[in-house]
Amino acid sequence: MKSEVNKNYISQIQMYPLLSAQEELELADRIQGGDKKALNSLINSNLRLVVSIAYRFYSANMSIMDLIQEGNMGLITAAGKFKSCFSTRFSTYAYPWIVQYMNRYASSRMAFIPLPHRKEDMIRKIKEASAYLSGQNGTEPSSAEIAVFLSIPEEKIDRYMSYEYSVSSLDSETNSEDSGTSIIDFLADFTYNPEENYLDKEKRANIRSLVDILPSAEKNVIYMRYNFNGEKNAKTLREISKVVGISPEAVRQIEIRALKHLRTDFSTQEKTVARM
Repeated sequence: MKSEVNKNYISQIQMYPLLSAQEELELADRIQGGDKKALNSLINSNLRLVVSIAYRFYSANMSIMDLIQEGNMGLITAAGKFKSCFSTRFSTYAYPWIVQYMNRYASSRMAFIPLPHRKEDMIRKIKEASAYLSGQNGTEPSSAEIAVFLSIPEEKIDRYMSYEYSVSSLDSETNSEDSGTSIIDFLADFTYNPEENYLDKEKRANIRSLVDILPSAEKNVIYMRYNFNGEKNAKTLREISKVVGISPEAVRQIEIRALKHLRTDFSTQEKTVARM
């Protein structure tokens, strides 16, 4: 029955026509003018994108249809924010929004999987070590630093922490009194073709400067996830895990930490500029 539901859903969404780049930009203008029909058209024509991304995230403890529905919420959010001045394909802009909502769902599913006491104890020790080292050094310690402190292999740190999910909202406002732009809007830009970037050079340089001061593991993951290295396509969690030699879940945790740091740093930077 479950597979039949999926097939029926896929058959339904395939009835919506794909859009050209020009059609997307025209719809974006209409959406910003409050045209609900245009909003539905942009969403429906990109439902297949959500399904494609969902199968990359899917695992045995998830419902594929629930995952798709969460991704659709990200798609809807992106459609409401998309503007023709971005001068890029909507699918590229929508991708990180879809991933954000799927990350939330995946994390919530993991939260219901009971951990053996031994793993819980180790996670507690890692957290305590992290807090202690952070207090000593004034910065969040790397996995390597925690590993040295606890005298255990670094890969064990990443593996144990991959069980501990804490999803932070990537859609928090960088400045509640400002335009409502979030860090994910800016990070999304680095998946675009350089000729299509809608951000001015100064803002892009600011984001890159913030990424470059992240701990090396976080910096490397962000570079690959958001295509800072200029490759044709941003890498998936699984692809990055093969490059760095840790689990996809550990990569996800590193990404979450990095985005949390970037969000905080970006917000501080924006507020500083606003006071100047």
